[in-house]
Amino acid sequence: MPTKEEKQKVVEELKEKFQNSRVAVLANYRGLDVAAITALRRRLRESGSELKVAKNTLTRIAAREAGLKGLDAYLEGPTAIAFGFTDPVAPAKILTEFMREFKQLEIKGGILEGKAIQDKEIRRLADLPAREVLLGKVLGGMQAPLSGLVSVLQGSLRNLVYALEAIRRQKAGEAPG
Repeated sequence: MPTKEEKQKVVEELKEKFQNSRVAVLANYRGLDVAAITALRRRLRESGSELKVAKNTLTRIAAREAGLKGLDAYLEGPTAIAFGFTDPVAPAKILTEFMREFKQLEIKGGILEGKAIQDKEIRRLADLPAREVLLGKVLGGMQAPLSGLVSVLQGSLRNLVYALEAIRRQKAGEAPG
């Protein structure tokens, strides 16, 4: 049985993870064997995320100390928490894929940017494109008006050069070219 100090250490670790993560997805992992959980941990680690399993009571205390509300409803039965520190979509996407693959994993709910969200909102989050794709779309959207502006400016500069060349020829007495 863990000592009070060990429990406090787990609470502090969970509190820190809740505070430093952009998303935390809670899932029921009942029925998954050690190999499946290891594979899930590996996939999450590759995306900059982390899986943590802790007692619901300790998780509840850590969430309260971190200032998070609304998690109590999801802290029933065996609970694994996937913390996403960089990309908030990655843990939701990985857990949803894992849920389809293994059928035993069940998403309960979670925290997104400090607010409690339901399982269906996590599934919608998982349907979003990857961070790199979204950044590419934003960059493409920003480049389109800029390239149009460059084309307009080039046309105006070209016309200015033609007008200056015509004035130079006129003053030099040359025939227009």
